[in-house]
Amino acid sequence: MASEEGAFVEPRVAPSKYSERVVLKSIVGRSDRGSELIGERVVIGGWVKSSKEQVKDLPQQPDSMAIVPGKQKDVSCVEILQSRIPLFRSIMKILAASHTPIREKLEILAAKPASQPSIVYLQVNDGSCVPNLQVMVESSIASPSHLTPTGTSIVAEGVLEQPSIPCKHVVELKVEKILHIGTVDPARYPLAKPKVPLEVLQGYPHLRPRTITVASITRIRSALTHATHTFFQNHGFLYVHTPVITTTDAEGFSEKFQVTTHCIESDQKLAPKATQDDEAVNLENVKAAIMEKSKKIEELKRSESNREALFAALEDLKKANELASQLEAKDKLNHRNSIESGKREFSKDFFSHKTFLTVSGQLHLESYACSLGSVYTFGPRFRAEKQQNRKHLAEMWEVELEMAFSHLEDVMACAEDYLKFLCQWVLENCSEDMQFVKKRIDRSVTDRLKLVASNSFEKITYTEAVELLMKVTERKFKEKIEWGVSLTEEHESYLTDEIFKRPVIIYNFPKEVKPFYARLNDDGKTVATVDIVLPKVGTLIRGSQKEERIDLLTARIKDLDFPREQYDWYLDLRRHGTVKHSGFSLSFDHMVLFASGLIDIRDVIPFPRSHGNVSY
Repeated sequence: MASEEGAFVEPRVAPSKYSERVVLKSIVGRSDRGSELIGERVVIGGWVKSSKEQVKDLPQQPDSMAIVPGKQKDVSCVEILQSRIPLFRSIMKILAASHTPIREKLEILAAKPASQPSIVYLQVNDGSCVPNLQVMVESSIASPSHLTPTGTSIVAEGVLEQPSIPCKHVVELKVEKILHIGTVDPARYPLAKPKVPLEVLQGYPHLRPRTITVASITRIRSALTHATHTFFQNHGFLYVHTPVITTTDAEGFSEKFQVTTHCIESDQKLAPKATQDDEAVNLENVKAAIMEKSKKIEELKRSESNREALFAALEDLKKANELASQLEAKDKLNHRNSIESGKREFSKDFFSHKTFLTVSGQLHLESYACSLGSVYTFGPRFRAEKQQNRKHLAEMWEVELEMAFSHLEDVMACAEDYLKFLCQWVLENCSEDMQFVKKRIDRSVTDRLKLVASNSFEKITYTEAVELLMKVTERKFKEKIEWGVSLTEEHESYLTDEIFKRPVIIYNFPKEVKPFYARLNDDGKTVATVDIVLPKVGTLIRGSQKEERIDLLTARIKDLDFPREQYDWYLDLRRHGTVKHSGFSLSFDHMVLFASGLIDIRDVIPFPRSHGNVSY
């Protein structure tokens, strides 16, 4: 920008480094809402959220035939005719249009309003902040019909001025030039109506980020991602990329997605269709016939009246037993062939054996922790459970970390600090978005974030938690509470919301309800594990100290009947320089739910994947 003296003046609001446009957050997201930028020339881009058209007031034109007192002037006939030429042209167009009677055409002409210039006021947002920028466009610059539909995209150049009409805005853009218009068809655009419910928006994941609600949630999610990396980098953790495709199961409780490059047909599909004779002569039918024949022989023996019939029945039973033996041998052979066939099929597959999408990066993360100290990873995890609810999806994101030379107490301390850091980060860096979600979604959301950020967590053992819940008499739980069972969401919420009214750390769970790699405690019944439960959202963090003793870990793998060869590499970490190490995982999507006040996980993941739903 050049001054009057010709010297270059730095603009008060700079365009994006990789675009000519100015991000709207740098205008309306300022503390002064842009008032200090009045007079600045900018290029902006965004999508129309709403619009209003106002007819422009025209200055009163003096009639050329009127006599103004004190200013009388002779007007010639030629001047009068020239002033009426536009009217005559309009009349001639109407008269020449069709064979409609002249009287009717004149009535049409009289009824047709004259096209007047107008001003369009657009509420434009580019996704960088909650507030919109008011954009004023005169009809002489662009047709209002192209600009006003909700969802229209524009790129415009103009000057920031004080609003020309009374409104809540501090500044508006007076457009001098339209550089781009991306039109929409209001009849087909699913977001044309205001305040579309979140349940409806789930059917349009590719368009719903244009709504203020989903845009705010996306910015909060981005802030939590930034905070996660900032926390671990500040504390000396190394970021490790763990594999998505794996052969091992870190939990042992989840259904997994199998990875293959070809479809293996089932044994039934490969086998020839059974004939009626085959169906009649099967092992079950033959065994049933043997039982009937045996009964008949016993009856014949008791009567001793017909020795020939008894002899025939014995011969018949002998043949049936021989047939049963043949069928049993055939079934065993078919079973072995089926197994060998399956092995041969996998040997032809891309990885030569069964592989799955990972349910956790925990085991692979341990290998780097046992070499580099403190490490973390952040990525998608996959579970093939066919459940449909508001808290679980087939693909969800998790933050996982592992620390060498650490115990369960270190995990508790790190997890508490991490959660407090996330909550404080959102409060400090997403204040505008948090004000919006507090107003539109959950009035108590900021209070819960402050509760976590500023208060210590309650610590109790699993046994103590069960004892507290068993003493509850004023409420009947759906699932019976007793030692040895997993705590349900109902049990957890009662502990956090009713008893302690703050986050709760529960540790030392029964070994039967926790993963195989958790370290066995001295009591032989519990393992060094921890769950951190937050109000409203439930268990957000699960952690454990890992079993570093190879004999106990090997026995645990054997007890659970896991294939030993798949975990041999994992046991190597105990064979060669074993150390005590601990870690935890945080369900990132549930953290976004907690920070936003929403209750459906499908509303906080950009493209949610669930059973029977992967359309995009």
